[in-house]
Amino acid sequence: MKNRAPFLVYTVLRLLAFLVPLAVLWFFFPIFREFWWLAAIFAALIGVSISMLFLRAPLTDASARLVERRAGRRSAAQDDADLEDEAVETAASDEKPGEPGRS
Repeated sequence: MKNRAPFLVYTVLRLLAFLVPLAVLWFFFPIFREFWWLAAIFAALIGVSISMLFLRAPLTDASARLVERRAGRRSAAQDDADLEDEAVETAASDEKPGEPGRS
């Protein structure tokens, strides 16, 4: 496994994609100091654009890791369903072809 924490990497990069434009807007454009909510909206739009353009690989790594974790984890309901399937198959194989089931 090449990267232990793809979620952490993706989260940090997304935060940077928002905070850097926010800081640039805040410090270099004085009007945004008064209208901080407008700076936040513009920074969010810039951050989404940056993440869509440049953060495809970290998103893919995070998604692949999520799929691995999901596949590795079996739910109790699935285990129960597997046991029921085995019981039904065992009961069906124990019956003789001419005999009706013993319900």
